[in-house]
Order: sequence, then structure tokens, then C-alpha cells
Amino acid sequence: MQNRKLKIPSEVVYILAVALLSLAVAMLTAANFGVSMIVAPAYLLSLKVGILTFGQAEYVIQAGLFIIFCIVMRGFRAMYLSSFVTCLIYGAALDLWRCIPFFDPAVTPPGSMSVPIRILLFALGTVLTSFSVALFYKTYLYPQVYDFFVKGVSGKYGIKLPRFKTCFDLSCLAVAAIMSLAFFRRFEGIGWGTLVIAPINGTVIGLFCRLFDKYFDFPPVFGKFAAHFELDKKQ
Repeated sequence: MQNRKLKIPSEVVYILAVALLSLAVAMLTAANFGVSMIVAPAYLLSLKVGILTFGQAEYVIQAGLFIIFCIVMRGFRAMYLSSFVTCLIYGAALDLWRCIPFFDPAVTPPGSMSVPIRILLFALGTVLTSFSVALFYKTYLYPQVYDFFVKGVSGKYGIKLPRFKTCFDLSCLAVAAIMSLAFFRRFEGIGWGTLVIAPINGTVIGLFCRLFDKYFDFPPVFGKFAAHFELDKKQ
């Protein structure tokens, strides 16, 4: 007898993904073992340019990546802009999480907690990052530009998503390392935690995606609206 999958509305999954991903980034930043390579460029920019919050720096970095995405996809569709809308929501959510005293760097400097708490934050933040990104890949609504880039390009050119995600992560790590040395003449925001996350993040996301496919179904509530978000795929 075939198991029935649990149905969760795609729109609910989208909201959950935004909330959990922004929380995961706040956790990793507070742990101070090294942030995710994906958000490291924005984090470094926010440290260098004091007038930008972490969330606002995300807008700048993702705007640049969005332009690259349109070039790689060889075209532009108005619906692509919804990925930047997700970026705006995510950035606001991240700054909101960082208003909580436990995550607020002005109240609780990153790395100032006890080592066991930092390790717990890092472990939870790492797993939650992969989990929330996998959720984004299961909703028709476009994720923020980082994950939209991976989802769109891998689909268009027929590349296995986990493999392309790992390559993308390592590229972000290289960019972050260059920015860190250029801005601070040392590695800032990049630690052993970043090096741990970089090679495994894509694989863990793939595992979560397979689990979701096996046990869950994410149908859209607004089917006709969802049809506008279909991306070009390799035939």
C-alpha cells in the first residue's frame, strides 16, 4: 500500500523558509565560528560600511547577483523580480531577528556566549540553513536571489542541483575570502565553521529535498498564479 504524502500549501512553505533561513543566519552570526559562505559577502560589506545593516547589505549583494543571473539565463522576465522581493523580505526578517538581545551584536557581541552555547547555535544554524533552503526549492514562489540562481541555472542547463549548489557555495567562499582580505587584511567572518559548511551544504540540502519528495507534497493554493513562476528547463 502506497503511503499518502502529507500536503502542505506551497505558500506556507515559502513563509516558513524565509523565517527559518533568516533565523539560521542570525544563529550562525552569533556563534561566531564563521558565517555561511553564501551570506559572508553581505556580512563583510555590512561590517566595512557601517551605515548598512546586515539585511541591507544583502540587498546590495543580491542585486549584483541578480544581474549576473539574467545574463546567464540569457533573458529577463518580470517575474524574476519576485526573487528580489524575497530578498527584501528576508533582509528585513534577518534585521528583525538581530533586534532580539541574544542576537543583537550591540548587546551580545558575536562569540561572547559560552562555548557550549556557541556550538549549539552553530549546529542548529547549519542544519536549519540546509533545511530552509530545501524548503525554498519545493515552493513555486522564487527564493532569494542566491538560491534562485542555483535553482534556475541548474534547471536550465540540466545540472544536478546538489552538485551545482556545492560549486556555487565554494565560489561564494572564494569571493568572501577575497573581500575579507581586501577590507580587513585578515579573515573576518570566515572561520572553521564556514569551511565545514561549504563542502557539505549542497549535499545536506539534497538529502532534505529527497525526504520532502518522499513524505510531503506542496501543492499551491493559487494554481493559476503559480503557473507564472515556471522556469525554463533543459529539454
